Amino acid sequence: MDKTIAKLGFYSALISFIAALGYCIVQVLQVLGFITYPQDAILIYAFSLGIATPFMLAILALHYTVPGTKKIWSHAGLLFALMYATYVTLMYGVQLATVIPASPLKLGNDVLTVTPHSLFWTIDALGYICMGLATLFAAPAFARDGIEGWTRKFFIANGLMIPFISIAYFYPHFSIVILFLGAPWMITAPGSILLLALFFKKRM
Repeated sequence: MDKTIAKLGFYSALISFIAALGYCIVQVLQVLGFITYPQDAILIYAFSLGIATPFMLAILALHYTVPGTKKIWSHAGLLFALMYATYVTLMYGVQLATVIPASPLKLGNDVLTVTPHSLFWTIDALGYICMGLATLFAAPAFARDGIEGWTRKFFIANGLMIPFISIAYFYPHFSIVILFLGAPWMITAPGSILLLALFFKKRM
């Protein structure tokens, strides 16, 4: 059973990492102007959607892997991972299935469109804040040395991105410069998920 849990955790984390890496690549290509709407939005939303559920399953596997004395931390991480997955599945599902297909026909609803300080902008922000909380709370479930030590450090670093992500999303006057405050997430999040995959790989 332990190997089954480790396999679930490893493959879930691996899929989540690949999706996170894909998101980061597309985001850079978008900023550099190599891809434009709607291709950039489709790829960014699709990769972002691919991060969430596998990440949640990897945290679930983590909860069933750590010792009983540490399960309070993995359980807290799991709860926030569930909230993260719920927020972003709603966000990206609506954008991919409703907003983008309607945009060429000019049937879009402004309430559903992602613009600074809009409804779905806020939902997106809440999703990534919950992801940061998931890694921050789950961090104490890992030991302080070896691969667990590195995973713990990256989980904490990703959690410490919460204030910067909050500023990037909620600062009253949106700008690209402010948005770049969240750029280190492209290191801390994929790094956390990759190390989580290696954590499970060691147990397989």
